[in-house]
Amino acid sequence: MAKRNIAKCRRCRREGAKLFLKGFRCDGPKCAFERRDYPPGMHPFRRGKISEYGIRLRESQRCKRLYGIRDRQFRRYFHKADQQKGNTGENLLRLLERRLDNVVYRLGMGSSRAEARQEVVHGHLRVNGRRVDRPSYLVKAGDKIEPLDDEKVRGRIAAIRELTKSREMATWLEIDEESLAGRVLSLPKVEELPDEFEPQLIVEFFSR
Repeated sequence: MAKRNIAKCRRCRREGAKLFLKGFRCDGPKCAFERRDYPPGMHPFRRGKISEYGIRLRESQRCKRLYGIRDRQFRRYFHKADQQKGNTGENLLRLLERRLDNVVYRLGMGSSRAEARQEVVHGHLRVNGRRVDRPSYLVKAGDKIEPLDDEKVRGRIAAIRELTKSREMATWLEIDEESLAGRVLSLPKVEELPDEFEPQLIVEFFSR
């Protein structure tokens, strides 16, 4: 993955929403978005009215930045969702939610998606007993995600999990607090998909 040189807090301010890119910091008083909830730049309030195209572009950018993926990869997800049966926007969000780094984050094994991605890339997790180091791996119903049998790895994930217990767990996932083994109960249904986005705006942006 290419390196992003834009500060994470500036991304939240640019999108006008908290994207929780810095984990626990985003819930505390040091969150930059809480202190400056306006766009970054020298003259943030002098910008004109956003166009219809701009509205759809911003929705697409917000979705990409939340899940931490780049343009080319996002387009591949869209084309894959468009080829599936059903609503393209819902299919797109379902694919993004099934990414392994997102599932690890949803299970509370990472304070942010970036931290969850790091756990995956470093090979600290197993899926169905097999070591997987691809953040883009798409989980399936019944998959079991667990840390390696390494004292340091399990200790770190246990400490993170202790701090993320208050976070609401996705209904299509579950985790055993003792073994730290997470399980995908089912693929996310329409009502279980995140409501931070207007998927139809993303579809319209790519279909223009």
